[in-house]
Amino acid sequence: MLAVALAQDGGMPAALKNRLVELFAWIDPGPGASHLVSDISGWWRDPATLAALGPALVDPFRAARPTVVVSPAVTGYLLGPLAATALGVGFVPAHKPGDGRLPAGSLTWAQSPPDFRGRHVDLAVRDRHLGPGDRVLVVDDWVATAAQARALYDICTKRGAEPVGTSAVVVDCPPAVADELRITGLLTTADLG
Repeated sequence: MLAVALAQDGGMPAALKNRLVELFAWIDPGPGASHLVSDISGWWRDPATLAALGPALVDPFRAARPTVVVSPAVTGYLLGPLAATALGVGFVPAHKPGDGRLPAGSLTWAQSPPDFRGRHVDLAVRDRHLGPGDRVLVVDDWVATAAQARALYDICTKRGAEPVGTSAVVVDCPPAVADELRITGLLTTADLG
């Protein structure tokens, strides 16, 4: 029903936003934890929400005519293909060295500025999948500092591709950063309580 409402509305219906909030949870990881952990697994379990996410994420960028979607590991590997399918374009995964075996072949690397935990994240894409003339939409689940988006934009520049913006389910970065990097989101952290 959400996917049908989205297709008829041409944008994100209030029903999708409400459902995303309903399916989200903050989890207490237990003794010694200094903060709650976000649990977005409910988004993946609900088929209507899953079907509606791709179209909702790409809608603000359709006029920019992206030719490819790039998403960082790990959750981006789910959202990126949903967005790419909604646009009718391909998907390029951005790999992190700590997430398992790196792909064979030539890679272009970039390191992020400090993220919300103060870490510098290394990201890489296969050279043969991103190049001049590509118009890149970056898709991720959560943008807190935009550190990974900046690293992916850097990779785009190195490959001669043009980043058209970033779309995320939750955007929590400062408005000036969101404006600078053309970041849009379906929710903010305030929406999640």
